[in-house]
Amino acid sequence: MYDTSTRAQALELVYAGHSRNAVSRRLGVSRSTLRRWLSDPEGAGGGARPCPVPLEPSAAYSALLGYYLGDGHIARFPRYYALRIACDARYGRIIDDVGRLLHTVHPDRPVFRVRASGCVVVQSNWKHWPCLFPQHGPGPKHQRQLVLTDWQRRTIAEEPGAFLRGLFHSDGCLVKNWATRPVGGRIKRYEYPRWQFVNESRDIMQWCGEALDRVGVRWRQTKPRVLSVSRRDDVARLTALIGEKG
Repeated sequence: MYDTSTRAQALELVYAGHSRNAVSRRLGVSRSTLRRWLSDPEGAGGGARPCPVPLEPSAAYSALLGYYLGDGHIARFPRYYALRIACDARYGRIIDDVGRLLHTVHPDRPVFRVRASGCVVVQSNWKHWPCLFPQHGPGPKHQRQLVLTDWQRRTIAEEPGAFLRGLFHSDGCLVKNWATRPVGGRIKRYEYPRWQFVNESRDIMQWCGEALDRVGVRWRQTKPRVLSVSRRDDVARLTALIGEKG
């Protein structure tokens, strides 16, 4: 019989990307016991669906990871967890996008939309959401060190455009900047678009920059929590990858 701390440690190691064989050897837990724990991480009993991690790389999960890191959180209930993505109520296409992604990643349960002041919270309930998003933890994301698992890094590497869509459509915006220059003895004003990504977490900012590098979009960090894509061809390339925010 294993104590609860061993169970918790085993689940944490598997959720972090360690193989079941490695966890079995490290903790001295049989693989059959690991399978039982992974099929019922809350210890509630019953024939629950086995833990799905690590996932195969997919555009749907990569985009959902971006949305989660931007405006998502996971709430715990007695028998399940709720993954909630808060979306600005003005952006109907983004709300629909998040709903489709939740359904694609977890098609066995309904997706709910809960209206709040100025936003729509898109939600799906499942006991395995912490497995899929091991960045979940107490307190705001920017107050904790965040680490990607190996399988999450593979997913972002294979689907960087989808990951950037989730990030920029949650914590990003396309703004109009302006500049002046003398033309024929007169000062002329020029306007140009710029993508900005704003996030308090240094880890998330780093992952955003790495994904932009991977797709060949030049960027610079204009403030500690602001990343900007300003050159015309880079703005056009990023917009073509992620779509306009709306």
